[in-house]
Amino acid sequence: MSGFTHFDEHGQAHMVDVGNKEITSRQAIAEGRITMEAETLAMIAAGTHRKGDVLGIARIAGIMAAKKTSELIPLCHPLALTRVALDFELQTAASAVHCTATVETRGQTGVEMEALTAVQIALLTIYDMCKAVDRGMCMEGIRLMEKHGGKSGSWIRHPLGHPMGDSSGPTSED
Repeated sequence: MSGFTHFDEHGQAHMVDVGNKEITSRQAIAEGRITMEAETLAMIAAGTHRKGDVLGIARIAGIMAAKKTSELIPLCHPLALTRVALDFELQTAASAVHCTATVETRGQTGVEMEALTAVQIALLTIYDMCKAVDRGMCMEGIRLMEKHGGKSGSWIRHPLGHPMGDSSGPTSED
């Protein structure tokens, strides 16, 4: 099981011991989007959806999800988050809502899972609030864009290169 840190030398799952790791500032940025019918996007943009402020509720859901990630993902460490921010962009041409989550902490392990969870739950909340008028919505492109901090330094998704857009590896954080 070389390379997978959540397995011990016998192949058994375990929570990684981060007790001896240095406390550093850590940040992760994730993104994703939900596509929908143009009429659904127009309702969200106009604020005329009968359930209320769709993006406001989705923002709160994403923040709550980031804070509860360790309760959802079995081997994640519970973290004291110092910042969770969700931004939404209405993409009229694509008939989509794009979501970006930025999560930060000072700790011994990163916040990639918290950022990814925040995006996914925010998009699921949009789906839940709008499914009565548009069951064909589709969540896509949920992915880590950047991570900073810790021993491995920074990682930024490269827009070119690998078909999935990954960088070739960590870069130093000066």
